[in-house]
Amino acid sequence: MLGILVLLLLPYLACSCPVHCVCYLGVAVQCVGPSITDVPGQMPSNMTLLQLNVTNINVLNQWSLQNMSPLLRFSLIQGPLHTIHPLAFYATPQLRSIKLSLNKLVTLPGKVFSPLADLEQLQLDANQLESIPSEMLRGLTKLQHLELNSNQISRLDPGVFDGLSSLTFLNLGGNLIRALAPGTFRSLTALRRLMLYTNRLEVLEGNLFGHLPELVDLKIHNNHITRLAPKVFWSLGKLSILTLSGNQLQEVPEKSFYHMPKLVKITLWTNPLRSLPALLMGHTPFMQEFYLFSTALTNVPGNLFANMTGLLRLNLHLNSQLQELPAELFHNLPKLKKLSIKCNDLRTLHPDLFSNLTSLSVLDLNDNKLRSLPSTIFQNLKVVSAIDLKNNELQTLPGEIFHSNGVLKKLSLIHNQWVCDCQIEGLAYWLGANKQVLDDHAVLCQSPSYKMLRPLWSLGEKDFYECIPLAVGYFPRQRGSQTKISTPRQSPAVTTYQPSTSQSTTFPLASSTPASIALPPRITTTAPTTTATSTSTTASTTATSITPEASSAPPSIPSISMEQHSRPFYDRLVFEQGPEFVHHHPHQGWVSVWTLPLDADHLGLLMTSHILLMVTGALLIFASMCGMYRLEKVMRELRVENKDDRHAL
Repeated sequence: MLGILVLLLLPYLACSCPVHCVCYLGVAVQCVGPSITDVPGQMPSNMTLLQLNVTNINVLNQWSLQNMSPLLRFSLIQGPLHTIHPLAFYATPQLRSIKLSLNKLVTLPGKVFSPLADLEQLQLDANQLESIPSEMLRGLTKLQHLELNSNQISRLDPGVFDGLSSLTFLNLGGNLIRALAPGTFRSLTALRRLMLYTNRLEVLEGNLFGHLPELVDLKIHNNHITRLAPKVFWSLGKLSILTLSGNQLQEVPEKSFYHMPKLVKITLWTNPLRSLPALLMGHTPFMQEFYLFSTALTNVPGNLFANMTGLLRLNLHLNSQLQELPAELFHNLPKLKKLSIKCNDLRTLHPDLFSNLTSLSVLDLNDNKLRSLPSTIFQNLKVVSAIDLKNNELQTLPGEIFHSNGVLKKLSLIHNQWVCDCQIEGLAYWLGANKQVLDDHAVLCQSPSYKMLRPLWSLGEKDFYECIPLAVGYFPRQRGSQTKISTPRQSPAVTTYQPSTSQSTTFPLASSTPASIALPPRITTTAPTTTATSTSTTASTTATSITPEASSAPPSIPSISMEQHSRPFYDRLVFEQGPEFVHHHPHQGWVSVWTLPLDADHLGLLMTSHILLMVTGALLIFASMCGMYRLEKVMRELRVENKDDRHAL
């Protein structure tokens, strides 16, 4: 309690304190207000810190800081200060920190800071300085922190920083500097952070950074740089952060980022890069962040990230001309946590593209032109928690594509062209069982028309009544010759086969215990006139009509005995394409299945025929009504005539 009481009374414990000021134990004084037009007098004798904020001081004259011999830190910020007398700091040579930010300074006397041999921090940012006199910083051998950013400086004298051997931080950002002489920073051997962002630099000369062995942070973004000298960064062996974004680079010299093993972050975004050399990055095992987006790249080298084994975050997005990625591009990134390849022009992805990203947690694939994905593309992403696939051109996805992603918590699939036919049945069932992972439930069917705007996750077995699951996969109905398959009763497999077109498909009827049959990847057909095949009653007789093609068949196909024929098969078929008309009938132990596809041409013909039939029917009904009307009229006239005749008699 006593400590809190002392803190509350601190502003009032000083012996004397000027008006509009607050004094803390006489050591620190803060004065605020537009009524202050000069540095207040009668300050505490032991004051070491003086802050003047939002005042009306225009001029700092040679007497402003007199009688302040203990003063170590002086701050005069956010005011109309436009003039400093050349002798203003001669009365306080002991100063270690000066802050003159957010004022109206345009020029400074050449030797205004010369007496401050112990000065460690100098902030002149957010003024209107147009130049820095070459002698202004002479003698400041202990200066460590210098801020000249947000001024109007257009050039720097070659020796302006000579003698600043203790400087560790230099901020020149937000100026109008167009060029830097190679020897500009030659004396800054202790410099660790150099800010050159938001200037008008056009070229980085070869030896510009040659004398900065301790530099760890270099920010050169938002300039007009069109060319990098070869090996310009090679001397920066300790550099960990490099920002080159927002420039005009169309190319980067080969091996530009070699001999920089300490790199942790690099940005190249918003450059009109057209290509990158195969040899760009040296061994950078500590790299954690790489930003390469908003470029004109049409491709990237397959080994671009090969030396970045420690990479955690990679942004390779907003490249509107990038249509494909090499299969091995991400193979050496086992620690990658977040990958963004959104907003590109990607059409397809290689099945092994993400196979080595075993630590990946967030994957952004949205806003591309993906139409389909391989079934195994996410197979090794065991810890991925978020996948974004919205705003693509996806029509379907394999039903098992997310089966390996056991910790998936967020999945975005909206704004795609989902075709809710037989091929999407597996995905629909998975979404129905895992609806909680969808970040937006508006995953809607776009076709066929009778399922349009249906939520994909809401589709059930009744919505795929035209699909008949087979033990060996999903077979689309096609029109053509006859196909015969004998298969046991099993659950539908995932693999999709491409059978020859068939008009009639025949299956044997059987009953008994299940048995497995090895089937070739393709199915040959017989003449369309054959609709049924009877099996022999002899046990030694074999029956199979599945024969491999020469290009894809295995060396031999096992025959199917009568015992195998007597075993049950899955008596439902799943066709990939629908809706279609199906007719089947049993015949001597076989089931003949006749199919009729509804592709665009057939659908148009059927619709035209349907319309013609409806119009013809309507015309016939109208004609019959007219006939009935005329007949009724004639009958009525006849009845009237008969009545008149009877009256006449």
